[in-house]
Amino acid sequence: MSLGFKNSLFFGQFNTVQLGSSKSRSQKHRILSIEPVRTSVLDGYIVPRNIKGKIDNLGKVKLNKDFVLRSKSVLTVDKEVDVDGNGGLGRERSNYDAIVIGSGIGGLVAATQLAVKGAKVLVLEKYVIPGGSSGYYERDGYTFDVGSSVMFGFSDKGNLNLITQALAAVGCEMEVIPDPTTVHFHLPNDLSVQVHREYIDFISELAAKFPHEKDGILKFYGECWKIFNALNSLELKSLEEPIYLFGQFFQKPLECLTLAYYLPQNAGDIARKYIKDPQLLSFIDAECFIVSTVNALQTPMINAAMVLCDRHFGGINYPVGGVGGIAKSLSKGLVDQGSEILYRANVTNIILEHGKAVGVRLSDGREFFGKTIISNATRWDTFGKLLKGETLPKEEENFQKVYVKAPSFLSIHMGVKAEVLPPDTDCHHFVLEDDWARLEEPYGSIFLSIPTILDSSLAPEGHHILHIFTTSSIEDWEGLSTKDYEAKKKVAADEIISRLEKKLFPGIRSSIAFMEYMESWQVGSPKTHRRYLARDKGTYGPMPRRTPKGLLGMPFNTTAVDGLYCVGDSCFPGQGVIAVAFSGVMCAHRVAADIGIEKKSPVLDAALLRLLGWLRTLA
Repeated sequence: MSLGFKNSLFFGQFNTVQLGSSKSRSQKHRILSIEPVRTSVLDGYIVPRNIKGKIDNLGKVKLNKDFVLRSKSVLTVDKEVDVDGNGGLGRERSNYDAIVIGSGIGGLVAATQLAVKGAKVLVLEKYVIPGGSSGYYERDGYTFDVGSSVMFGFSDKGNLNLITQALAAVGCEMEVIPDPTTVHFHLPNDLSVQVHREYIDFISELAAKFPHEKDGILKFYGECWKIFNALNSLELKSLEEPIYLFGQFFQKPLECLTLAYYLPQNAGDIARKYIKDPQLLSFIDAECFIVSTVNALQTPMINAAMVLCDRHFGGINYPVGGVGGIAKSLSKGLVDQGSEILYRANVTNIILEHGKAVGVRLSDGREFFGKTIISNATRWDTFGKLLKGETLPKEEENFQKVYVKAPSFLSIHMGVKAEVLPPDTDCHHFVLEDDWARLEEPYGSIFLSIPTILDSSLAPEGHHILHIFTTSSIEDWEGLSTKDYEAKKKVAADEIISRLEKKLFPGIRSSIAFMEYMESWQVGSPKTHRRYLARDKGTYGPMPRRTPKGLLGMPFNTTAVDGLYCVGDSCFPGQGVIAVAFSGVMCAHRVAADIGIEKKSPVLDAALLRLLGWLRTLA
């Protein structure tokens, strides 16, 4: 069974790499232009215009492969972040325009966007480094990503390259490595599908495996492109700010109406309009599960379209040195703009005065005050812990009626000898061996990242990093003694490794060079994620209680508490790096309007917020 790269050059851009080699396939780029996405029609189907060619016969493609990431010099962030913070920060009331609780990607994007507009921002981070779920840690010469290594938003074109734009806004750029395969699926009935960077290559492979569904495949993914192209043509700011919203509507009415049409729809319903084959529908469930940890019927179509198309339009691009460099770069850029970030700053309370959020209190008793408070904690943590004792606003009650906490993950980080992996191994794998019904069950499916396939500098020479994770509920880990807890982690990890050894990499167990069961970061349970990421039950975001009406029920950044805003994966548009970055951009724009940096219309604001509140009740 082939496991990845073809033994040839990828369109003259990607060189194959022998595993264990010290060379990495890197490419430096920065945002050079913002171009609206245009579409063309191949045999009547919507596709990106930059794909010039047509599907002549099933599995046969003619294509001018002329897309190139344009190279420019970059600023490499190679200095360690000052983790000691500034213990002398003042307590003056309204000293800050915004105080951000948490330094996840959503919080950092909101903070840096405000800082470049001239706001004075303070970011408070509980841990000793920034990034949250997009952080990193180091052990014995290995640099491990805390969360996913599948990085969206890092391209040099379009409007959805939000990470590139966020870095550029504060004068930072990062060297990135294009990933030729987003993910390699290993599924029941020996179904193997590689999601190639090039859209035509992916569609051709999928159609070759389901020739009777070729028309349905093109129509479903064509609808995804309609949504993506509409999103990618708009200037992305706050959907809660009417001046911007009406301006975009008058400039791009068709695109805005397209998004409005799909807002209440889910990917599974649209897939079923065109596709009948149960196994192909199950594959689309797996595609959406990676996006949202739920199946296609519960995944909003807009969320699915963003990810299923951006992986081909901008592609997956891995930052040299690891995902943690994103947060380090944004933090550096924030400080360069005259704002501040304080580490080891555990916020325990949001301070209210006359119903308005005016400050925060830390676990050590220090207090900081600002005009606005932005919480990068989950909405459950924000209203259940940071505002403990306060009456839960009706809007948050409604949110918790529609959404529950998604399960957490069991994560395994380990180093292996390079020779155990075949030379054509892909960077990312999704494994579900025998039963489609296990897709959403705890420990049912496995996601595997091997970032050293792209960047060998993350591990000692001749070794690779394997980052393995599978869904797991915190209830499965509570009430255990320390001895039983550590033993359970070992048993769970052994079972996962055995499955990978059987399905993908024979001999992998004997090649393990680094793995410490007693270190919680090496085998991390949901309790580990709760402890280090300060997320209730270790959750990775909201999950609908029942089939949702698309994104209608998803709250935006404003809250019922005056002066308090939320940002991150429990806000519109949901989970994923590109989604939380979008949330950060939207939040910064709304806050900037409220503190007088951006234009504002109080009358229109009130009307729009009432309308959005009413729409959420329809979910």
